[in-house]
Amino acid sequence: MTFEETGLKPEILKAIAEMGFVNPTPIQEVTISHLISSTQDLVALAQTGTGKTAAFGLPVINNISMQVKEVQSLILCPTRELCLQITRDLDKYSAYIPNFKSIAVYGGADITKQIRELKSGGQIVVGTPGRVHDLIRRKILNISAIRWLILDEADEMLTMGFKEELDAILSTTPAEKQTLLFSATMPLGISEIKSKYLNNALEMSVGKRNAGAENVEHHYYVVHAKDKYATLKRIADNYPDCYAIVFCRTRMETREVAEQFMADGYNADALHGDLSQAQRDQVMGRFRAKQIQMLVATDVAARGLDVTELSHVINYSMPDDPEIYIHRSGRTGRAGKNGISVTIVHMKETGRLKQIEKLSRKKFERKMVPGGEEIVEKQLFHLIDRVKNVDISSGQVEKYLPQILEQFDGMSHSDIVKHFVSLEFNELLDYYKNARDLNIRAEVPRDSFTRNDRGGDRGSDRGGDRLKFTKLFINAGKKQNLNASGLIGMINEFSGRRNIEIGKIDIQRKFSFFEIDSNYERDLVNALNNVAIEGHVINIGRVESTAGQEANSESGSYRSEGRGGGGFGGGYGGGNRDGRREGGFNDRGDRPRRRRN
Repeated sequence: MTFEETGLKPEILKAIAEMGFVNPTPIQEVTISHLISSTQDLVALAQTGTGKTAAFGLPVINNISMQVKEVQSLILCPTRELCLQITRDLDKYSAYIPNFKSIAVYGGADITKQIRELKSGGQIVVGTPGRVHDLIRRKILNISAIRWLILDEADEMLTMGFKEELDAILSTTPAEKQTLLFSATMPLGISEIKSKYLNNALEMSVGKRNAGAENVEHHYYVVHAKDKYATLKRIADNYPDCYAIVFCRTRMETREVAEQFMADGYNADALHGDLSQAQRDQVMGRFRAKQIQMLVATDVAARGLDVTELSHVINYSMPDDPEIYIHRSGRTGRAGKNGISVTIVHMKETGRLKQIEKLSRKKFERKMVPGGEEIVEKQLFHLIDRVKNVDISSGQVEKYLPQILEQFDGMSHSDIVKHFVSLEFNELLDYYKNARDLNIRAEVPRDSFTRNDRGGDRGSDRGGDRLKFTKLFINAGKKQNLNASGLIGMINEFSGRRNIEIGKIDIQRKFSFFEIDSNYERDLVNALNNVAIEGHVINIGRVESTAGQEANSESGSYRSEGRGGGGFGGGYGGGNRDGRREGGFNDRGDRPRRRRN
C-alpha cells in the first residue's frame, strides 16, 4: 500500500513525499484510511518509533476545515519535548496548506508568547495537560468546538500525575467529537481512560501487545553495585561506534554519571529536568546531529527525543516498571535497523529481569563484562579500520610525503606501524593494564529474587552481614497519586544517595508503609519530614507498632524530626508536570569536551 491509496489530499501527499514517505508503516496503514472516513473513537496500540504521529496527524490535517476559525483539534501529550516534536511534524505535513497553523503550549516556557499565538488563531493546539488546563482556566484557550481530541502517550500522562488535569480538560470538550488514543502499551490505566473518555471505541493493535521490538537484542551484565560505573565505561569502550542513550533513574544520578563520564574523556552529555529549556534544546540538537555520542538521561527528559539511528540503549539503572523498559528498548532497532538494549544489574535486581522477559516476550542474554585485553583489541582494530578507510584521494599529503619518509628512514614498516599505534594506544594500554574482572562469576539464580523486586532479598554484600531494615510510615498514598516507583524516586532524591536498599512497599489510600536500610533512616526522615509538597505537608517516621496499621493511619506510632525540601506526585522523579517537578534552571556553563575513540 502507498500513501496515494489512503485518500489523503494532494497537498499532504506532496509534503510527505518531500519528507521521503513512500509506504505507510503498519499503524499508519490501518488508521489513516479509517480516520479519514469514520468518526468512531479509536484506541491504537503500536510500539515506539512506528510512526504514531503521522498516523493521527495526517488524517486530522486532511479533514480540518480552513473556513472554521475555532480550534478544531487538541492533542495532549506528557512532555514539552514530545509536544514540540509533534508540532514540528504537523508543520511539515501541512507545509502546502496555506494559512494552516499548529500551536504548541507547554510549561517551562513564556506563557505570554503562547497566549499571543493562541489569540492569532490556529487549527490545532498541541499541549501538555498542565499548561492546557491553565490556559483553559484563564479563558484563553477555547476547546468547546473541537472535532478531534487526541491523547498521545496517555499511559505516561496518568503515570506523571495528570489525571486531575485530564478530567478538567475533557469536561470542557463537546460531547460530539472523535477521541483518538495512541499508546505503545496497554496498562490498566488505559482501560480506565477508554471506558471513561471514549465511546464505542474501535481498538487496533499493530504487533504484539506490550512486546519488545523484534530486531533488538537484549543483553545484561551482572556486577556489584559499586562497579556499575566502571562497567558502563567498559561497555562504551567495547563499542567504539556506539550511538546511545544511557538511562538513569533520577536527576541526581543522571547528573553524577554524566559529569564523571565527561570528566573521563567520553563524548557525552546529560539531559535531565534541572536544565533550562534552552539548554535541553541545545543538548538534544547536538545529540540528533551526532555531535554527542552518548546521552545520559532520565526517562522523562528523553520523551520527545525522536532519534531513529540509535545503536544501543543502556539501562544504567533498571526501571521500576517493566513497561518502561519496553519504552526504552524501543528507541533502538528502528526503521528496520538492528539494535542492542543493555542492562547493568547487581545481584539484588536480577529478579526483575524475569518480569521484563515475561512482559516483553524476549529472552535476555547474559554477557560478561569485557576485560582489558578484549577492549584494547577491539579499539585497536577499530583504529586500523578507520586508517584503512580514510579518504586520501585529495592528495593534500603528497607534498609532505618525502619529508615524512625521511624522518622514518632506517625504520621497518612494522616499526612505523608500532610507533603510530603506540602513540594512539599507550594511554589506553596503561589504563587497562592488569584490569580486574568486574563480573560476578557465580550463576545468578534469577527465580530466587522475585520475592521483592524493588528491594531484593534481605542479604547484604557487606561481609556477609544481614541487612537490617526499618519500617517507616508516610502520610501520602494513592489519593496523592503516590505509587511505588514515585516513592522510590522520592527516597533517592531526598536521601541524596543511590542504591539504598528498599524492602516491602505498601501503598494505601491516604498513607503508605515501606522498609528501608536502617543506616539511612535518620537521613531520610530529617530531609523529608514536615516538607510541604504540592500543598501536602509530609509526615514521615518510624513505625513502632504495626497493630491495625492497614486500617487506620493513626494506628501505630512513629518518630519524625528535621526538615527538607522537594516535590512529588504521581511518581516522583519519574514525571514532569510542565517543569513543576523536573523543570527548572541551573548554573551549568559550557564545558570542554574530549572525544574518546
